[in-house]
Amino acid sequence: MPVYIWKAKNKRNKTRKGEMEASDPKMVEAWLKKTGFQKATVKEKPKDLFANVSFMQPKVVTKDVIVWCRQFSTMIDAGLPIIQCLDILGSQQENPTFKNILQDVKVVVESGGTLAEALSKYPDQYDTLFVNMIAAGEVGGILDTILRRLSEHMEKAAKLKAKVKSAMMYPTITIVVAVAVVMVIMVFVIPVFQEMFSGLGGQLPGLTQIVVNMSNFIKSNLLYIIGMGGGSMYAFKRFYSTEKGHGIVDDLALKLPVFGILIKKVAVAKFTRTMSTMLQSGVSILDALEIVAKTAGNVTVEECIYDVRTGISEGRTMADPLQESGIFPSMVCQMISVGEATGALDIMLGKIADFYDDEVDEAVNNMTEMIEPMMMVFLGVVIGTLVIAMYLPIFSMAGAV
Repeated sequence: MPVYIWKAKNKRNKTRKGEMEASDPKMVEAWLKKTGFQKATVKEKPKDLFANVSFMQPKVVTKDVIVWCRQFSTMIDAGLPIIQCLDILGSQQENPTFKNILQDVKVVVESGGTLAEALSKYPDQYDTLFVNMIAAGEVGGILDTILRRLSEHMEKAAKLKAKVKSAMMYPTITIVVAVAVVMVIMVFVIPVFQEMFSGLGGQLPGLTQIVVNMSNFIKSNLLYIIGMGGGSMYAFKRFYSTEKGHGIVDDLALKLPVFGILIKKVAVAKFTRTMSTMLQSGVSILDALEIVAKTAGNVTVEECIYDVRTGISEGRTMADPLQESGIFPSMVCQMISVGEATGALDIMLGKIADFYDDEVDEAVNNMTEMIEPMMMVFLGVVIGTLVIAMYLPIFSMAGAV
């Protein structure tokens, strides 16, 4: 439906403005008259020229969905009908992309569809986990509780993701800066020294000659080097996009000396947190495992979770296949085994997730502390070698004099 902008006088003769979604301007005028407004002017809101250009529209971020979940939960808990909640939340949404999504969701629910069906149309904003939990909440009549749990789960997942990003950011920036500095020295600084040395005559020291040759090679083939770098990145992306390549890279990532430990801890924290949230929300363990496997983010971990699901369907416990995978530590498997034996698996998984959130924090700090001196030594050795190579001829001439 179109949106209309209205301007009218209230009972105190003060001008008020607003927007309203309606089928025609007469509906807006009737509503204004009913609510006590006078001298109303109504006109259709101009359409955004870029409304249909998707890449120019603002994206729906995780924070938007979290806030929506909390507000939705509070309104349902207060006894408001779902359609009214969707109408209110959609009308007050400032992000136009999210507002359009919520308006469409409201239309689907008004037409007789379930909230889960309506949300499933937008997988980028509402993933499989979200939709299945909403479906469980609708069936169990605990939608407000489910929405609250989802908001808490998403907040913790977002914090976990931010920790991993911060861990990867420092070494990435350091390496990029180091490469850029070396390239600038090789392309612009070394040739100046080379020209100066050639004017003096004589043979250059071995280290200096090696650096000069490298500088000449880089200058002569700079475009090829850049092209090879871009081509390598493209080839890696193509390889990673294949099923076999994805599996190989993900498996190697888990075996890396420093990053592999962090990736495993993140996988454990994500798996236990998501499983705990779904089991507490009434989702069956087989359905929960299938959903968690699809959202694992690592092919090796995904295969491990599917093995667990197969094992449970054959009558085995969850702990045994996890132990056999080699990804999940023995302590985690033992705690899960205790949770299964006591019938409190969801609570035990939540405790493991809390513990591994702290473990991820510690792993990130340890990795940063380890990488920082290594990067400093690397930069010192590279830059120091270049400086020494350029000053060796000067030292040689000074010695000869």
